[in-house]
Amino acid sequence: MIETIRKKISQEEFDYQTLLVALKDYAHPRDKISDLLNKGIIIRVKKGLYVFGDGDRHMPYSTEVLANLIYGPSYISLDYALQHYGLIPERVEGVTSVTTGRSRKFSTPVGLFTYRMIPLHAFQIGMDRIEIGDGRAFLIATPEKALADKIYEDRGTGLQTQKELGDYLERNLRVDLAALRDMNPDNLEAIAGRYRSQKIRALGRLVRRMRRGLGEKKSHA
Repeated sequence: MIETIRKKISQEEFDYQTLLVALKDYAHPRDKISDLLNKGIIIRVKKGLYVFGDGDRHMPYSTEVLANLIYGPSYISLDYALQHYGLIPERVEGVTSVTTGRSRKFSTPVGLFTYRMIPLHAFQIGMDRIEIGDGRAFLIATPEKALADKIYEDRGTGLQTQKELGDYLERNLRVDLAALRDMNPDNLEAIAGRYRSQKIRALGRLVRRMRRGLGEKKSHA
């Protein structure tokens, strides 16, 4: 039976409708789904969303793809994206995303998924689509947007100067300051405009100053 299902469902992450289509030849497909769940052949991530069990996967499921599917509209950002880009050293527990819906948290059999609400105008800028093969892809914030989202989330921090911002990035977030030079200050300025955030605008100025300083060092080398 599982071989037949796997021929019809090539991806590791799939929804209820896909599963019903794969089981259309059975007289009682809903009963068959319950049987598949009880035997661990499939795992319910949340209502209407599944992955195959350990013994029946062709490849590992993608927590990034699942993050986009569990709650939307959303894309990966904040701590998980910062770790993905190597901007922070710590391994992040669970996948963090931003959304235009209300903030939510989902504890599932395959991990923790957290969603933070941001304004629609800010949501519509600074995301990339990453293809991972087998027709699968996920949306993730650009490095600039992930850091801007994190700074926005920490709204209690009263950062007034570039020095204060640099200290906050290095001490509180443990951001690799050298990696900031690879960011695009124009992108940060555009994101700051969407957020109407002086802190993010200051981040853009800090990155611009760091890039200028690096250019001056190279010219004197």
